[in-house]
Amino acid sequence: MTVTPPTLPHRSVTHWDQIDWTRVGKRVKGLQRRIVKATQEEDWDRVKDLQRLLTRSLFGRLLAVKRVTENQGKATPGVDGVIWSTPESKIRALPTLKKEGYQSQPLRRVFIPKSNGKMRPLGIPTMKDRAMQALHLLALDPVEETRADGHSYGFRPGRSTADARAQLFILLSKRTSPSFALEGDIEACFDRISHDWLLSHVLMDKIMLHEWLKAGVIHKGELLPTKSGTPQGGIASPVLANWALDGLESLVKRCAGGKGLCLVRFADDWVVTGPSPEILEEVKEQIQEFLAERGMTLSPTKTRIAHIDKGFDFLGWDFRKYHGKLLIKPSEKNIKTFLTKIRDWVDSHKQARQIDVIGFLNPLIRGWANYHRGAVAKETFAHVDAKIFELLWQWAKRRHPEKSPRWIRERYFHAIGTRLWVFADRDDKGHWVSLVKASDTKIVRHVKVRKEANPYDPAWEKYFKDRRKRKLETSGEEKWGMAEL
Repeated sequence: MTVTPPTLPHRSVTHWDQIDWTRVGKRVKGLQRRIVKATQEEDWDRVKDLQRLLTRSLFGRLLAVKRVTENQGKATPGVDGVIWSTPESKIRALPTLKKEGYQSQPLRRVFIPKSNGKMRPLGIPTMKDRAMQALHLLALDPVEETRADGHSYGFRPGRSTADARAQLFILLSKRTSPSFALEGDIEACFDRISHDWLLSHVLMDKIMLHEWLKAGVIHKGELLPTKSGTPQGGIASPVLANWALDGLESLVKRCAGGKGLCLVRFADDWVVTGPSPEILEEVKEQIQEFLAERGMTLSPTKTRIAHIDKGFDFLGWDFRKYHGKLLIKPSEKNIKTFLTKIRDWVDSHKQARQIDVIGFLNPLIRGWANYHRGAVAKETFAHVDAKIFELLWQWAKRRHPEKSPRWIRERYFHAIGTRLWVFADRDDKGHWVSLVKASDTKIVRHVKVRKEANPYDPAWEKYFKDRRKRKLETSGEEKWGMAEL
């Protein structure tokens, strides 16, 4: 069947700031909806035709350049040292985003610290390679969303960690709920996914995928080959990882007749609920075989079976039953990591202005509290507020070792409204700015996304529109996976 291309805007884009992004977005969304319909009908030839049309369109290229020049890594160059920071550079990039003659450049290796003290390797592609990934992701993601596991919540539009938490509450909160959980940890998931498996199974242009996977990485001036894995730092990597892990849910349901077995996954972190350790051991073996086919393996030290009365940690929360009642609280590890981050920053900024300390801490406290606002967290919030107060009191005392406690209090802590001992300072305009409290965050029940909801399917457009509206009304709800629609 012939695919009719949409009418393109004028190809000589000369003014980046005058582009009609609403029109561009509608055109891309129209193609993505057609990809969804073809995927639902399993018309794979038509899917490929539509993907090819989207990746060759000016609309797609415009959105791809927009994404990589406005996201968090927009000022981080690849091995070529190039960034697209001006309107002119963005326009010049558009005609270069084509398959003909394309060759991916090696990744730039950087390391970031992990919570366990180790270093996580990232591979930073060039701006052009990032834009090419973003372009082809526009055509791949609608297919992935249509075939994805229903209870997979990581790196997916319209889904979040809060949805994974809510699903586990549904599975574990009843008296008749399973009493055991298998916590799964995939060892170096992104680094070990089989290239052969991805090239054989991912429904996208194989030449482009091969270029990304085999680009190599430059570390300390030496070019190293990439024999497996998808680079952490690449835009397409999360979707490729999800593609490799989709199917785990149906595998679990087939194990032991599926009785009492359910899987909840966020990226490469997952939990399987089950009625007994013996059955979960069988599930573990089946999952290990599933992963081995894709080049991955379970971590023997981090994969364990836990009784719900003793609890388990997942995505920063502790899931545990107390006298038969399930309570989901911020985990001890998560609290410790958060407070350590604050303590380290404050200790390293002993001479910072008070207003700057408040400016750094407020978004940190607000973001952390919003993440946990759907859990049983009131006591935790009060505990964290007390620890932060102690930390700031010591910070203030160190700055003035010869001053009395009363003088320090009057200098740094004030009565604002009905509150005393408020860590506050005046800004450059003379307005009071005070430190926020985690305990001021209201506990809000999160409404879980429906598992069959597809943000690229027009049948679900109103559903996601209503969810976005509720999200804005509650202001600060948990961050959704990937880009918002």
